[in-house]
Amino acid sequence: MVRVSFRVNGELVELDVKPNELLINTLRDRLKITSVKYGCGIGECGSCTVLVDGEPVLACLTLTVDVNGREVTTVEGLSRHGLTDVQKAFIEEGAIQCGYCTPAFVLMAEYLLRVNPRPSANDVKEYIKGVLCRCTGYINITKAILKAAERKSMRDK
Repeated sequence: MVRVSFRVNGELVELDVKPNELLINTLRDRLKITSVKYGCGIGECGSCTVLVDGEPVLACLTLTVDVNGREVTTVEGLSRHGLTDVQKAFIEEGAIQCGYCTPAFVLMAEYLLRVNPRPSANDVKEYIKGVLCRCTGYINITKAILKAAERKSMRDK
């Protein structure tokens, strides 16, 4: 076992983990953060996307020991002080069907708007292509992300 210490959604976590324990298993099974979804287990579907030090990573391919000393953010960590513009826009645009992939899309959208506050529709499609959705067809997801970008740009003026 290896002792790790990292922050999840701002809270310090200290655990003993196996050297090969995957972050998705630590988050879901040990920390009971079930918004991080297990989809394919091979990094193809993106359902397990989380932010590590603000960068998107696939929790099904990330070892827990590799987040030692780092900050992990799940969708719950975004809304500690109320819903974000992205979360509000997802609700308003009906960008949710079954909801399985929604946490990953929200995290990718938050990341996109941090690195590119004024994305085009093509920029949005490029950033979200790593998260698969079988329900929505991506149209309302793209609309929601563009709406959130517009809100943020209006507020930043």
